[in-house]
Amino acid sequence: MGCDGGTIPKRHELVKGPKKVEKVDKNAELAAKWKYCALSQEKLKRPVVACELGRLYNKDAIIEYLLDKSAERPNTEVVAHIRGIKDVKELNLTDNPAWEGESRNIKGDCYEDMHCAMFICPVVGLEMSGKHKFCYLQTCGCVFSERALKEVKTEICHKCGDPFQEDDIVVLNGSKDNVEKLQKTMEERRLKAKTAKKSKKSKDLKVTSKPQDSTGTRDVKGNCETRNTSETKSTLLNGESSSVTHSESAPGPSTSGEHSKMIKTPAEPLTGSKRSIQDMRDKSETYKSLFTSHSSAKRTKDQISNWVTHTPYHF
Repeated sequence: MGCDGGTIPKRHELVKGPKKVEKVDKNAELAAKWKYCALSQEKLKRPVVACELGRLYNKDAIIEYLLDKSAERPNTEVVAHIRGIKDVKELNLTDNPAWEGESRNIKGDCYEDMHCAMFICPVVGLEMSGKHKFCYLQTCGCVFSERALKEVKTEICHKCGDPFQEDDIVVLNGSKDNVEKLQKTMEERRLKAKTAKKSKKSKDLKVTSKPQDSTGTRDVKGNCETRNTSETKSTLLNGESSSVTHSESAPGPSTSGEHSKMIKTPAEPLTGSKRSIQDMRDKSETYKSLFTSHSSAKRTKDQISNWVTHTPYHF
């Protein structure tokens, strides 16, 4: 059973056992979460945004994804819950004075501290490298460590002074349990927003429908009133005409001058009749001359001229 050279193989070299589970380096995992964009896998650079589940992205990558969702990109499952730019909040980060940037080690001949973070907590001074829990506020976008929010308990932002509530605090790059809780709160918030929109729409429809109904009833009432007045006018006119005809046809001597006046003077033209203005005796000539039916407004055939258009060809 020996090999060339007189060596004897061991058991672990001949018998294959179960494969060992590959362990991910914690430092590499933290660097991937806190220093690189979750969508494009590029290094984080300002402006940095975060979603409602606490993941960090470059704003340029999110805008490109929203403009063209059909393009093939890796890690699109991470951004499936983002519907628009409103579902993302731009973070107000504080720079780390100890971080010198990437331009310091261009040649690669210097020691580069991989654990040094770009941003820190403005209250406590902890580095945002993943070793400590960090949160951001959805109202203003300021980022703090969890220790700062626990030690200094206020309802006002430590950095900008805007008020906030406990529901506005979102954990950045949290565990699975934190992500599940944030997903539940996100769904509840979206349902509340939908119900609020529906209630507002129904209220607007009710407000717009009420004045229309009132105007409609007013129009109906106005039509009824006009009809009633027209009917009364017609009945009155019929009554007057019948009385006049009766007085004309009734035989006998004229008893009073009023009856003779009623018979002699014809009734005035009523509104709505088709009698011309020139036949009205109570109107003056100056008033009648204002209308085209007057004799002064009429022209003879000689005075009427044809419409002629001149073109440059005639000259």
